[in-house]
Amino acid sequence: MHNPNLTSSLNERDGIAQPDSISKQAIAHVTKLRKNQPSAEELVDGILAGNKTALSRAITLVESTNTAHLEKANTVIAQCLPHANKSVRIGITGVPGVGKSTFIEAFGKHLTGLGKKVAVLAVDPSSSLSHGSILGDKTRMEELVKDENAYIRPSASGDTLGGVARKTREAIILCEACGFDTIIIETVGVGQSETAVHSMVDFFLLLKISGAGDELQGIKRGIMEMADLIVINKADGDNIKKAGLAKTEFNRALHLFPAKQSGWQPKVTTCSSITHEGIAETWQTISEYFTLSKNNGFFNIRRSEQNSYWLTETINEQLKANFYSREDIAKLLEANKKAVQNSELSPFAAAAILLERYFADK
Repeated sequence: MHNPNLTSSLNERDGIAQPDSISKQAIAHVTKLRKNQPSAEELVDGILAGNKTALSRAITLVESTNTAHLEKANTVIAQCLPHANKSVRIGITGVPGVGKSTFIEAFGKHLTGLGKKVAVLAVDPSSSLSHGSILGDKTRMEELVKDENAYIRPSASGDTLGGVARKTREAIILCEACGFDTIIIETVGVGQSETAVHSMVDFFLLLKISGAGDELQGIKRGIMEMADLIVINKADGDNIKKAGLAKTEFNRALHLFPAKQSGWQPKVTTCSSITHEGIAETWQTISEYFTLSKNNGFFNIRRSEQNSYWLTETINEQLKANFYSREDIAKLLEANKKAVQNSELSPFAAAAILLERYFADK
C-alpha cells in the first residue's frame, strides 16, 4: 500500500532558481550605446587614431541597407579615402575544407611578428533559406584575434554572387585609413568569387589540398590564370609526399598558360598551417611579386583599373537598390510575377513593362 508520507523518486523537488542569463546592467549599457551613435566626424577621428571600435562601427554603418545611413556612410568614406591606398591587398580563396581560416591565422601571425598590421575581411556565406550567416571566423582564428596588430571582420555575403560582401571594397578603404598595411580578403570558396576578389586585390592566392582529386579540379583555365600563387596546404604528416606530387602537377599546368601582364610567373609552393612549414616562404614569394609589380609600374596600373571597375559596379548596385526600393515598382513587380508564373506574360515582356515604368518617372 502506498504511503503518502514517503518521498517518491518520481517527485520533483524545488530547486534553485536560475539567475537571469543576461545582466540588466549590460542591457542598459548596450541600449545607451546604441542611442548615442557617434557622428561621422567622430568615427573618422577614431579610425585615423587606429581605434578598432570606431572602425567596426564604421564598417557596420557602410554595410547597412538603411537608406538613412547612406549619407553618413558616404561622408566617412570620403574623409577616409585620402588616408587609404597605403596597403597591400591579398585575396585568398579555395574550396571549403581547404583550411583557409587556419592558414590565414598562421600567415597573419607571421606577418604581425614581422611588425605588420593585418586586417582580415572574412566573408561568410549567407543561407538562401534563412538569410543568416554563422560569422565564426573570429572563433576559428582564436590566436590572431587576440593580436593587437590584427583585426578580423567577418561579414555576410548576403545575396551577392561571388562570395564577396556587398561593401567589402569600402571596408578595405576604412581598414587602410585605420593604419592596417596588409589587407587579407578571405572568400566563401571557389565558385563565382574569383572575378570579384581579383577585382579588388593586388595579389591572388589560391589554396589547394592534395590527395582529394584536387589536382585535376585545380587545372581549370579561369582560376589558374587568375592565381599569382598556388599554395598546397596541409603538407604535413602522411600528406607531405602527396603535396609534393601535387606541386609538380600544378607547376606543369601553369606553364601551359600565357604570360601575365604583370610579367610575373605564377608559382606553386607547399605549406602546413599546423607546423608553419612554408608560411615564411609564402610571404617571401608574395614580397617578390610586389617588388616586381611596383618596379615595372603594373601595381599602379592595376589599382587604377580596379577603381574604374568599382565605379561601374557601384552604379549597377545603386540602380538595382533604387529600383527595388520603390513602392510602385514593388507592387507592379508582384502583379507581373503572377502573370509570368501563370504563363500569361513572358519574363521579357514583364521586364520591359517594369523598366518602362521605372524610367518614365525619372
